[in-house]
Order: sequence, then structure tokens, then C-alpha cells
Amino acid sequence: MTGTRFAPEHDRPIAYMQRTRDWYLALGYGNPYVWAHYTDAPFQRLAKPLARSRVALITTAAPWQPDKGDQGPGAAYNAAAKFFSVYSGDTSADHDLRIAHVAIDRKHTSMEDSGTWFPLPALRRAAAQGMVGLPRRFHGAPTNRSQQHTLDVDCPEILARCVEDEADAALLVPNCPVCHQTVSLIARHLEANGIPTVVMGCAKDIVEHCGVPRFLFSDFPLGNSAGRPHDPESQAFTLELALRVLESAPGPRTTVHSPLRWSGSSDWKLDYSNPERLSAEEIRRMREESERARETARAIREDRLIA
Repeated sequence: MTGTRFAPEHDRPIAYMQRTRDWYLALGYGNPYVWAHYTDAPFQRLAKPLARSRVALITTAAPWQPDKGDQGPGAAYNAAAKFFSVYSGDTSADHDLRIAHVAIDRKHTSMEDSGTWFPLPALRRAAAQGMVGLPRRFHGAPTNRSQQHTLDVDCPEILARCVEDEADAALLVPNCPVCHQTVSLIARHLEANGIPTVVMGCAKDIVEHCGVPRFLFSDFPLGNSAGRPHDPESQAFTLELALRVLESAPGPRTTVHSPLRWSGSSDWKLDYSNPERLSAEEIRRMREESERARETARAIREDRLIA
């Protein structure tokens, strides 16, 4: 048919599992990571109307630590800023949470507007408008490559805190690829224990591979699960859509694709962890940076174990 214009072949959700596998192989690492995979998913319906439901916010963003180096806009990966235990914060107060510790899309994510990864202010506004209730605390989930540690330690701890706060449901917001796996495992655990959930994220393949009850997918660069930066309307729309999915999903493994687009061009999808776009020298430098980050994270873990 003449005049028909199809979208570019690459303008589809990034295959993050394959992309990160190819990336680490290009850096010289063998034994590719095996992602968590389930074919089913637990599912709980809201026990009361959304407006009377207290929705807990679960984030993988890290509290700013002024003694841990650069964590601001444009910061490089900072393993020292990583956290390893569940933490909680007062939902009535503002918090400085950052994402310099994760493998977000640093080329296309500004890291300037925390509303794109930590929608607590938007949730407070929604609560003030009577759309939803808000528990007294939000919770931070550490990003562990060890799925067993997440399942055995972090999932039960977050469940216990949600139960203590009498949360009726949970909204989970990840950042990096492993963050998406972490919150997916937590969502499954909460749902299996009676708490309905919705994941609001950008890595469609990872979340669906794990299998979650409800998922709002935004086709944005990693680090923007809650909307576009400096775009309050985008952030409010994304939160409202996630709450609608929480309320109306017909059954488990429901994915809703947000209609919002990141920009007029889809070329950003070609950049993330793509060794074909880097020189041999750039790949060598990134391998060295990766090794330094691993050593820093290993030292922090060992110090915590000794303490």
C-alpha cells in the first residue's frame, strides 16, 4: 500500500535481558545472568474502593549520602551509594532519594527530577484529592542480584512493614534492570500474602518474564518509571494510570502499555548498553569501571557482614 509509514524496526520495547547479556559478554564476563522466571502469578483484588485503600510506595532509589561521592544529576555509577537493607521513610515528609547507584540509562536520563523515579509527592497530591489513601511510611527495597536473598530476606521484611502500616495495596517503582526483577519478586510475595500490587516500570521483558499481577509499562529510558522529567502532567497521568490498573485489572499478568511517548524519535533505544555503538577503547574503559564498582560493592558488603 503506497503511503503507508511503519514504525522503525527498533521502535519497540528494549529487550533488556538480551541487551545486558550481550553487554557483559562484550566486557569479557562469561556465565550470563539467569533472570527469575515464573509462568503464573498470584492475584488479589482490592478489598475496598481505591479511595479508601492505603497504597504503600516501594522504591529502589537510595537516600542521598553526602559522604559517598557524587550522586547528583549526570553522576556516574556509584557503588558506594548503594544500600543493602530495607529502609522506610515518613510519607508526610520530603526525601532526597537518588539513583546514581543503578544501571539506569545515563545518556537519556537527566537524574534531575526525582518525580520521575520517586512519585511520593504525586501520591500525596492524589491522596489530598481523595483518589487514594497513603500509609504512614514508604519502603526502600535493595537491589540484589541474588534472587534468593531477595526472596528470603527482603520480601518478608517489606511484607512485615506493609502489614504493620496496615497497607491495603502497594505501588512498586523500579529503576535499573535488576531493580525491575527485585520489585517483581516483591510484588509476587505481597500478592501471595493478601496485598494487591501494581508495578510501574520501563523494562517490560524483565517484569513479564518474572510474572507479576499488574504492570504499567512506560516505554521510557530506565530511571523514568514515574513519568517524564520536569513534566508534572506526565507524572500525574502515569500515577493515575497505575492506580487504575491496580483497581481494574481483570486478572494476573495484566500489562497496560502507557500511551505516552518519550520523544518524537525512538533512536534512544539503540544506545542503552549497546557494544556496537562503542569503540574497543570505550569498552576497555567501561570494563575497568565495572571492576572498580564490583570491588567497592564487595568491600561494603563484607564490612556490613563483619559489623
